[in-house]
Amino acid sequence: MPKVKNFLLDIFFPRFCLGCGREATYLCEDCMATLEISEHRYCLCDKARLTSGGKCPRCDYKKLSGLYSALSYKEKPLTRKLIHAFKYPPSYVKELAVPLASIIIDHIYLLGETPKSLFKEGLLAPIPLDKKKMKQRGYNQSEELAKEISKATGAPVATNILFKIKATPAQMELGEKERRENLKDSFKCGNTECVRGKNIFLVDDVYTTGSTIEECASQLLLAGAKQVQGIVVARD
Repeated sequence: MPKVKNFLLDIFFPRFCLGCGREATYLCEDCMATLEISEHRYCLCDKARLTSGGKCPRCDYKKLSGLYSALSYKEKPLTRKLIHAFKYPPSYVKELAVPLASIIIDHIYLLGETPKSLFKEGLLAPIPLDKKKMKQRGYNQSEELAKEISKATGAPVATNILFKIKATPAQMELGEKERRENLKDSFKCGNTECVRGKNIFLVDDVYTTGSTIEECASQLLLAGAKQVQGIVVARD
């Protein structure tokens, strides 16, 4: 039945590569090869390439312990096109979670790390959406990424520990300070037993100022998490 379903979808809703227009896939191998996946980790402030640890001394006060970011958001137009199609109308291409998660896994390998070892005894926690956005989009793009990363690594996805309890205006047009104020008290940790003493990896699509992921990390640490790191497709 899944094969029949996919066959019918391909007939009535054909897929085309967002890079070159080739039929049958949203991101062909040739176009994926043009994306420059990072071989390095950078500090949360993006000021320093790291050789060890997850952040530089100037960022010690931040709740997030470190960040894995596979691509530069501004470097390639294709990166922006992929993420826009993944989360914004009119596209809402949920299936892009597969190649985007693959890019994250490749980034981890390029760092010289093994994904299964990295996530051993850790939890993947997608950044939650408020009910209105979830209803509009039909899916949480961060959760879809986390599910695909889980398939590749075996790390469990925890969708019951973080909740968006307050709808907030879009962050896109706001400055860093406004973003922090916009997100204040908008997330809540609802399962402390699952969080306590765990290494948690917050999964999202793009890291801009870090306000969203930092607010979520703060709630998880208050609930007893041992450490919180971020994993994103791209950073702005």
